[in-house]
Amino acid sequence: MTKDGMHFMADVPQVQLSTPLTSFSATDPGGWDHMFRHARLLDRAGFDRLVVSDHVVLGERLEEYSRPEIGGQAGGRQPTGPDGHWLEPLTTLSVLAGMTSRIRLGTNILLAALRRPVVLAKSTATLDVLSSGRLDLGVGVGWQREEYEAAGLRFEERGRLLDHTLEVCRTLWQEERAGFSSPELGFEAIHMMPKPTRPGGVPIWVGGSVNSRVADRLARFGTGWIPWGVEAADLPAAVGRMREALADRGRDPSGLQVVGRLAGRTRPDGELDVERTMEAVPGLVAAGATDLRLTVRIPDDDAEAHDRLSGIVAAFRVAAVS
Repeated sequence: MTKDGMHFMADVPQVQLSTPLTSFSATDPGGWDHMFRHARLLDRAGFDRLVVSDHVVLGERLEEYSRPEIGGQAGGRQPTGPDGHWLEPLTTLSVLAGMTSRIRLGTNILLAALRRPVVLAKSTATLDVLSSGRLDLGVGVGWQREEYEAAGLRFEERGRLLDHTLEVCRTLWQEERAGFSSPELGFEAIHMMPKPTRPGGVPIWVGGSVNSRVADRLARFGTGWIPWGVEAADLPAAVGRMREALADRGRDPSGLQVVGRLAGRTRPDGELDVERTMEAVPGLVAAGATDLRLTVRIPDDDAEAHDRLSGIVAAFRVAAVS
């Protein structure tokens, strides 16, 4: 439990298998039916969660993605140029919610501070209700100065702005008659319905490395943690440090959910070697990972795609309990 009474989400039944769903394209794809098809196939095959990315706008200094000191990733490369087509994630997940029935719908990550907090609280509560409680809100500060400048915000204040946004959202999600006061805004006797399906609000997954600001944010708001950069590469040590940081802040770390990267291993023909890939699952689970992210290639034929994806899920379920 946190100092202010919030809990980690404790009703996840098992280690989960998730995958990024590509909601961007380097050039105009001429339509997004391929994305719709992939979401439906993942849902039917039994994947637990799909996640989509976020860029509201792009500047022209995309090489800064490789700078970890501003939130990028060392050696990383932005997947599109400045004229890449990036779908807004909450709008995208709203469409996908109507095409699926059981798979959880997540952001990895949403630049939440770019949205007005009261509108974000409303849109996420709406999506959560309409999807029968399937929304997961993965958030982070991002790395691109131009996005904050285009929104009229100071890049240097992005961490504080994110915390402020999450605090307003949580207030509106939880309080029947809400009041809030900060230097940026103040309101009282505000009513926002419907509320999200969970009493604590939409589950929030905090992205970032092990540092005091991220640990504070996770302790205050987080259901789960999305490790970033070197932390993702050395998960056992990173989870240990984050759990210690949470305990220092009065947060019980035992229920912390953690994203772990499940690297796909390939056969000589380039296809996923499912058996070899799943060999890494027990180690990741032992390290503290509860949501394993695997990038998958989906065949063009629906029957072949269903068989392949279902086989991946079945192998994962066995590996996760071994």
